[in-house]
Amino acid sequence: MRLILHIWRQRNASEKGRMVRYEAPDVNPDMSFLEMLDVLNERLIAQGEIPISFDHDCREGICGMCGFMINGVAHGPLRGTTICQLHMRHFREGQELYLEPWRARAFPVVRDLVVNRSAFDRLIAAGGFVSASTGSAPDGNAILVPKENADRAMDAAACIGCGACVAMCPNASASLFLGAKVSHLGLLPQGQPERGDRVIAMVAQAGHELFGSCTSIGECEAVCPKEIKLEVIARMNHDFLAATWRGRGAVAEDQPPAPDKPLASERAIETRSAG
Repeated sequence: MRLILHIWRQRNASEKGRMVRYEAPDVNPDMSFLEMLDVLNERLIAQGEIPISFDHDCREGICGMCGFMINGVAHGPLRGTTICQLHMRHFREGQELYLEPWRARAFPVVRDLVVNRSAFDRLIAAGGFVSASTGSAPDGNAILVPKENADRAMDAAACIGCGACVAMCPNASASLFLGAKVSHLGLLPQGQPERGDRVIAMVAQAGHELFGSCTSIGECEAVCPKEIKLEVIARMNHDFLAATWRGRGAVAEDQPPAPDKPLASERAIETRSAG
């Protein structure tokens, strides 16, 4: 099978990039997409050219390292599949493919198809963890968890942090990633003590990283290789609003009244007495 590839080439973040045309002859339909790029890179190296840079690690759809746009779709045309698990049999003879890196202000291009996704690491560091020291793994039945909560937490925990949701969102929002991290901890007993502080800190960090706001378009869910649902965003918004209002109430209760002003209840008694 023969393919025509238009690949984004950019030496570093400070230089301008451009699309470069390559031909990939004799592509084996059983190759993965990354294996096809490996073969192309071997040919470029043999010709004395600079190989194409792209992220990869496990190549099993687990680590979340790989990822770029194919014809404007994050991870390519196959739903629920990372690009390392996408095989060439899903493309046709002579097809032209346009490969570009994730496009988001929070994910600056490092080189070619590689972007810096350390913003996700900082979101996790802001609160996506349980800080209590719990020792070794407890017995599976020591803490009872409702089956529905356990299933939803497991579904949310499937997020691999690849960044496809951000890349596909017109607003470059990280809400699906945030919602998955907030949900998988907030649905379990171990995550309850820090549930409110966690969501407030992570949402604030997302703003600092210049991720956009969610407008519920749903492109993130459509391209998520783990098929995480939009409901995690709703759960995050619920937790955020609840934590925000609880925080306001705590501040109001903790502040003593000014010494020169009576309490509202005292003012009411005085008014009734005067009447």
